[in-house]
Amino acid sequence: MHRCRPAFLLCALTLSSCNLGIKAQTLVPDQCSKTADMYIYSNVFVHQESGDLLGYELAIKRQADSRVEALLYVYEGGGAGDGIPLAGEVSKNHLILKGTWDEQLIEYPSKKIIVEHHAVELIGTVDLSTFRGELTISDIENHQHIRLSHVKRIWFCYDK
Repeated sequence: MHRCRPAFLLCALTLSSCNLGIKAQTLVPDQCSKTADMYIYSNVFVHQESGDLLGYELAIKRQADSRVEALLYVYEGGGAGDGIPLAGEVSKNHLILKGTWDEQLIEYPSKKIIVEHHAVELIGTVDLSTFRGELTISDIENHQHIRLSHVKRIWFCYDK
């Protein structure tokens, strides 16, 4: 029983050397309509050598008060699924978001689906052009500094 997590630049090297547990994630078509009225920040890119889609996207919807609802998309080689639901507050331009990521992995060689639960915390500053902050995903990322730029829509909603 062997599981590997594709991880950014290491993913291309790992793919050729072991039987991987690859994420069973595809972007659900309604994500475009779900995020259409949200403010989107992204650093998603296609890795030149491997062709993998990597990075993060954050879709934010401010409520009438200081509350914020958001979706965090994690790209680790392909689609990012439904987005991780986050909730929190914004005060001036300081944003605090928290949620739980129920990550689905496929275990090889059995092809058994495994769900791992990760606490997610995103703290930073946000303005009309950028989000800068720290992302923590339990058991995966510890205080990773990220910078996301404003874009019109999430990656898979652009006409390609």
